[in-house]
Amino acid sequence: MRIFSKTNFNFIGHRKIAYGISIVLLLSGFISFAIKGLNYGIDFRGGSEVVIRFEKDIDVSTVRGALDGAGVSGSLKQYGMDRSFLLSMVFKGDTGELKPLLDNALTSRIPGNRHEIVRIDAVGPSIAADLKWSAVKALIASLFAILLYVGFRFEIKFASAGVVAIFHDILSVLGLFSILGGLFEFMPLEMDQSIIAAFLTIAGYSITDTVVVYDRIRERIRGQKPSDYERIFNESMNQTLSRTVITSGTVLLSVLVLFIFAGPAIRGFAFAVFMGILVGTYSSIFVAAPLVFDWLRLSKSAVRLRGGQKNS
Repeated sequence: MRIFSKTNFNFIGHRKIAYGISIVLLLSGFISFAIKGLNYGIDFRGGSEVVIRFEKDIDVSTVRGALDGAGVSGSLKQYGMDRSFLLSMVFKGDTGELKPLLDNALTSRIPGNRHEIVRIDAVGPSIAADLKWSAVKALIASLFAILLYVGFRFEIKFASAGVVAIFHDILSVLGLFSILGGLFEFMPLEMDQSIIAAFLTIAGYSITDTVVVYDRIRERIRGQKPSDYERIFNESMNQTLSRTVITSGTVLLSVLVLFIFAGPAIRGFAFAVFMGILVGTYSSIFVAAPLVFDWLRLSKSAVRLRGGQKNS
């Protein structure tokens, strides 16, 4: 199945425009991160997480008003069904005092609708720091494994550009989390372990999409002169364009449905995957392959194929 019967887009010729877009996107994220930081969940900042279930349907604003009136502040969002809510907060007192405080606040301010504190989870500052460091190590290890895999399958130029593209994708999504974090009630975009899982998903999807483009370039570049590389790169990216659009479009539609209907509890994860796939599809065409082309052009070197054969 093909969407485009034949395309002739000059991807390499317009690579500098794409580089400019990427630089603006990354700089915006870095500036927001330096000024605003990230909206961390309790996994990475410590705190308490409470699941509250009511007997009857109730609006989230009503529950928030009752908690605010009792001096309880935190992030509140629906959790599963309309009668359940997830409260994330930093409680400086004894965790054992939290349940009576919430019970009194909700009973007195929301009469006629019985509630139940389903569970209370607490994460201390030291555990939160350990979880944050473990997440960083997981990302570094995955990127190193990808570098080895692509370096073995192609060569170091392709591998390095592929890892740069993955960094581009993850940092772009991270920047969006910093810019948009806490702005929307229905989507607080908190950084927690589920978002790290989303980043690992983005890294895997991004390199898979990039390897498809690399494979087509490798098939066509054998025996060709460096002066033909621009034509070969453009033709290869055009030939894989239908596959890229179909694959990415299908996944994006699935994640969009998840984002809309799965509920606030995993909306941040769905948003991260959606934006990561969108940016990853862009980077596989406009970042990874053009970076390899520029490396070859500036170094005036030919592609070394596996097995020691070299293009002349």
